Amino acid sequence: MKTRCNWVDQTELMQKYHDEEWGVPLHDDDKLFEFMVLDAFQAGLSWSTILKKREGFRRAFDGFNAVKIANYDNAKVEELMQDESIIRNRQKIVATIKNAKAFLRIQKEHGSFDKYIWQFTGHQTIKNHYSDSKELPATSPESIAMSKALKKEGFAFVGPTICYAFMQAAGMINDHLTTCFRYKE
Repeated sequence: MKTRCNWVDQTELMQKYHDEEWGVPLHDDDKLFEFMVLDAFQAGLSWSTILKKREGFRRAFDGFNAVKIANYDNAKVEELMQDESIIRNRQKIVATIKNAKAFLRIQKEHGSFDKYIWQFTGHQTIKNHYSDSKELPATSPESIAMSKALKKEGFAFVGPTICYAFMQAAGMINDHLTTCFRYKE
């Protein structure tokens, strides 16, 4: 049996996410945007709740296509507010539209969102050495810097804790526990 990080529950969905995605260095702009959207919606909720609704989010938000999302209007916001397959939070939906616009602006200015976002870890994965999930921090100097910069760029729902979770998910920080089979990978 595989030894995983002790925050992973027994559901197949969570185990698959942990084993195949969480902490894997991500350099695809579309996937990075998807994680930004999902992490913003996670604020105040459990990650398993978001994972269960991930396909609903994917469908509702046009496959996380930032160009399409940036053009959403009030009618689309109202439509999304009625969609039970996602988290129906008006502030987070409006923030997603705002973030799509900022994301596209950054892509244009920096050549890619990947180039821009990885600057906060010096373009490499920060490898931490925790043996228990109770040791995992909620923020870091890097996530605080990322949060400030993203807010300046016009992003919403990008506080230091959300940025830290994003950095973990996108493999910018390796917070797999030292006892986890994924730690060395």
